[in-house]
Amino acid sequence: MKKPPWEPVTFENCNHVTGPFYHGTKAHLAIGALLSPGYPSNYEEGRVSNHIYFSANLEPAVWGAEIAMSLASLAGRGHIYLVEPTGTFEDDPNLTNKRFPGNPTKSYRTRDPLRIIGVVEDWQGHSEEMVRSMLDALLDLQRRGLAIIEDSIRNP
Repeated sequence: MKKPPWEPVTFENCNHVTGPFYHGTKAHLAIGALLSPGYPSNYEEGRVSNHIYFSANLEPAVWGAEIAMSLASLAGRGHIYLVEPTGTFEDDPNLTNKRFPGNPTKSYRTRDPLRIIGVVEDWQGHSEEMVRSMLDALLDLQRRGLAIIEDSIRNP
């Protein structure tokens, strides 16, 4: 059976995408709290994020929590939350069709807050070696000027 063609998720058609949705971070937050854009990025010093990023797959949230903790030189593995978008969202252009054809990671971004509706306690992290390898790859991209995060606001 032939797989249907990939259809980009846009602000206009995101209502067909269902969760659960996950967000990984270094921040310890309460259920009911809102994650909003406009705060410093977990991944690049001096950058203010115009979007909040989330995924319908747990794995990107695991990486998000682990990388945020490592880059902040914090001990521990970080936090993963179940979240719900409060507005529209689109495919994360930093992954979709740049690193992965289509959006197999089911990674999205929004300009509207994400509401924390739960905490994921039982998740499997990566080995120290794998995290170090990912961080080394990110540093290499920075050294080569290729660590470009597309976070500009596009008109919906």
